[in-house]
Amino acid sequence: MSLKTPRWWYARHPRPPLANVLLKPLSLIWAAVTARKIAAARPFDPPVPVICVGNLTVGGTGKTPIVRELAHRLSAHVLSRGHGGRLTGPVRVDLAVHTSADVGDEPLMLARNLPVWIARKRPAGVLTAAAAGAKRIVMDDGHQNPSVRKALSLVVVDGETRDGEWPFGDRSVFPAGPLREPFARGLVRADAVVLLMPADVARADPHLLALFGDTPVLVARLEPAGPPPKGPQLAFAGIGKPWKFERALKAAGCELTGFVEFPDHAEYDDATLSGLAARAGAAGLVTTEKDWTRLPPAWRDRVTPWPVRARFEDEAALDRLLEKAGL
Repeated sequence: MSLKTPRWWYARHPRPPLANVLLKPLSLIWAAVTARKIAAARPFDPPVPVICVGNLTVGGTGKTPIVRELAHRLSAHVLSRGHGGRLTGPVRVDLAVHTSADVGDEPLMLARNLPVWIARKRPAGVLTAAAAGAKRIVMDDGHQNPSVRKALSLVVVDGETRDGEWPFGDRSVFPAGPLREPFARGLVRADAVVLLMPADVARADPHLLALFGDTPVLVARLEPAGPPPKGPQLAFAGIGKPWKFERALKAAGCELTGFVEFPDHAEYDDATLSGLAARAGAAGLVTTEKDWTRLPPAWRDRVTPWPVRARFEDEAALDRLLEKAGL
């Protein structure tokens, strides 16, 4: 499913928009189903430690770079549900065989330099990865999936609050807002919050930090893995919050001639890409690393991916947290 994120989700309105009011009944149903699933679960006890990197909200937090950073740090395998892919697994992602249509865009991106497994049923994925030699597993998403007992549960929160944005909006649950479950219920199951800050914002909003109470907060920043392409560029992105990619490019000094937003996990066909190329004219085309994995092979030489990486500000605090969890 491709989801185009509503901007009004992230605004704290003095009076909620009509869509928010109309969707409230569905939000109550969504929250009740999630709570019932978590309360009734009997988690599988895995043979190796599982670190869950999840969200309190629907997409757009920068969770995948955190998964990649932790997996490298712990020499861990990655386990994903494979959102957007047709395979149910358990199966190890093979770049020579699989496409994003098979395993999803994020697993394919991570598999460029990490062992990655996809499995709709997380316990089966854990067992398969462990049997293949995984000593630790970083589970991409799953804070609301109680099927596996976690050695450590981290939730990634978008720390950008400028321009009227707020990561939880008015704290409405999907589809009336961005939360996957009521804020307090999700936070109480987290061992720590990873607050992901943009590179050009010096400090986290103290009002946002206050929401987390006694839950430890680790600040991380998304940083470019390299400079953006030179010369005029038309950028496009189909991620949870595509406008953040546009901001990051501008902050890095990229000469943008325009920016085109697509729904999260959008599939790019030849007609769409030809239209982008025509609009770009003499300018280049640039997109996110995740979007680039969804491009048809014939277009990959014509579009530049701009990768980013996550860097923890206090690596010693991260190491203490990992050690406390036996990792």
